Amino acid sequence: METVTLSLRISKDEAARLSRAAKDVGMDRGALMKQALREGCADVLVERACGMYRRGEITLSRAAELAGVTLRDLLLRLSRTGVELQYDTLELEKDLAP
Repeated sequence: METVTLSLRISKDEAARLSRAAKDVGMDRGALMKQALREGCADVLVERACGMYRRGEITLSRAAELAGVTLRDLLLRLSRTGVELQYDTLELEKDLAP
């Protein structure tokens, strides 16, 4: 896998907090930052997709696709956030179509 280096500026307090957190969980600071970045980006994509679905802008299957998660995972997240399903038989037929 090809990698790239990214840089960012954070306050000394934030850097110290990251170092303490990494030590507490038994990771180095870089590994913790990578994990946090991955999880944070994933959460942002899911939140964006859920918002679009909630507003009726996209279908449930399209929301899962945009979020980069399975339909099942998106349904679980929606249930935790209190978003009502807007799913009828027509949408089910679309989702099941080849």
